[in-house]
Amino acid sequence: MNLPVDQILQGDCTDILQRLPERSADLIFADPPYNLQLHHELWRPNLTRVDAVDDEWDKFDDFRQYDQFTERWLTGCRRALKDTGTIWVIGSYHNIFRIGRIMMDLGFWILNDVLWIKTNPMPNFRGVRFTNAHETLIWAQKSRDQKKYTFNHHAMKMLNDEKQMRSDWEIPLCTGRERCAVNGKKAHATQKPEALLYRIITAASNPGDVVLDPFFGSGTTGAVARKLNRRWIGIEREPAYVEVARKRIADVQPSTADDELLTTPSKRTEPRIPFGALLEHGLLQPGQKLHSKDKTHTATVAADGSLILNGFRGSIHAAGARAQNAPTCNGWHFWHYEQDDRLIPIDDLRTRYRADLAATPCHPD
Repeated sequence: MNLPVDQILQGDCTDILQRLPERSADLIFADPPYNLQLHHELWRPNLTRVDAVDDEWDKFDDFRQYDQFTERWLTGCRRALKDTGTIWVIGSYHNIFRIGRIMMDLGFWILNDVLWIKTNPMPNFRGVRFTNAHETLIWAQKSRDQKKYTFNHHAMKMLNDEKQMRSDWEIPLCTGRERCAVNGKKAHATQKPEALLYRIITAASNPGDVVLDPFFGSGTTGAVARKLNRRWIGIEREPAYVEVARKRIADVQPSTADDELLTTPSKRTEPRIPFGALLEHGLLQPGQKLHSKDKTHTATVAADGSLILNGFRGSIHAAGARAQNAPTCNGWHFWHYEQDDRLIPIDDLRTRYRADLAATPCHPD
């Protein structure tokens, strides 16, 4: 099978996942059946019936059957996921702990569990438990030994008013005009809010990446991926949901913004600058003194880019670690140069040098 990007594949995901090309998805978002095990109807105090999740796709005979189903689709996801990819799985207390155990048994390595805190949850009308006001997302890489995966840390920080984003996300339920409806009734019982998928896709993928959703439902993943210029693949077995998702995504206008506007710059993606380049280009001088932020440690810059600290000679990182008696150190942030009676991190010089490189036109020899 060729990679069917920007398509909905109708059928059972446990079968279709086995036919997709191996290592083809950069990111997987999975919203599997929750196995809610409802045994009675729910009624509000005003005697109106709660439209709970009672669809056939959420019914299993017992936990063993649910676990077998979970292992099959997770095995298929692991096969389809690139060795640099990650997977997000969402669930409630009914199923997420069983899923987490199976994920670990299959070799996935959990990076975070994230709580989606619903700002407008459905009350517990019977008053016998706490209101279920959150769902849990498991974010995992393909294996423990995986060295590389996408995490757009700086994008998450910008979305959170320049503060590091926490693992508890306050996002309202999908309501109003965003909720897909057929003949005045909600089309899907567990439609996820676009804001949730916006955050996940922005955090864990880049423009042009392939986002796979094996439980596509009403197509939230595809709609948001299209808006953010990602390619997507949806798998859905219910014909009614497929029709809703197709119509919904067809109405979405892809972003016309350049990829530069859909990504957040990160030092990880910038060209590597050796400390010695600052000396070669006159931003620092041999013999110049560098200091820790509190000036308790002072080192001398050698002509080869090493630092000399109390008889020790090594890189900016090794010298910083030596000064703190620590196993590691980011020397770019630890060491400062003095200018106009101010201490400035040498990382500022690296930033200035990168800007000069970007502004310098290339000329053929």
